[in-house]
Amino acid sequence: MTSQRVRSLGRRLPALTAAGLPWALLLLWLLWAALAWWSAPREVSVDELDRDLAAGRVVTFQRTDGWDDDSALWGHVPEPRYPADQGGIVAWTLPNGQIRYTYDGGPHSWPEPGPSARDARLTATAQAWRADGAPAHRVSDAAALTAVAIGLIWLFVLVNGRPPCVGTRWYWFWVGLLPFGVGVLAWVHRERRRPAAERAARHSGWWGFGVLILGGIGLSVLVAGLRALLGGTVVPG
Repeated sequence: MTSQRVRSLGRRLPALTAAGLPWALLLLWLLWAALAWWSAPREVSVDELDRDLAAGRVVTFQRTDGWDDDSALWGHVPEPRYPADQGGIVAWTLPNGQIRYTYDGGPHSWPEPGPSARDARLTATAQAWRADGAPAHRVSDAAALTAVAIGLIWLFVLVNGRPPCVGTRWYWFWVGLLPFGVGVLAWVHRERRRPAAERAARHSGWWGFGVLILGGIGLSVLVAGLRALLGGTVVPG
């Protein structure tokens, strides 16, 4: 009797996995979105940096001249490009897991002839960027790992699962690279949660590449518009 139940479960397992996959990916995406939004770098004023310093809220910091956010992977976590002692940007993290940055002109900016008092206070009270145990770095790393898990699950099923109907595997590969995991959500909706009819036209990989280019531009414009409308606190970047 037990062996029959095991065989029955073995036959049902692919169907159960297929049914649960869309919900698992959706829950992972929601987790990633919450973690990524919370830890995304937010631009604030220099006065905000001074207030955080005065209140002892600066955990780690780094001077830089820009952000390394050119990765093609949508789950990439923005990082200061490289340490720059004379850089005009100060990035710092808070105990609540958030990342902030501001432009202050650099440590030798006019009218101060030498290193600023702000930099001296930063060095004396905060740790270097990426110091072990900083809450903001743990949150951003968790967001990156969640994005990797989503990508690996999606890619595994895309390669080894049933042939897609809406487009070829190459079509969905390119679409899946859309920012913010939008392409993966589209794949879940069209191919897993609501599979298309077998007779539906199959878009090619070239069509998917075009969707990636145009969709990436469209999403960038949309995010920029929302940031201008709602502000950098609500729509960080």
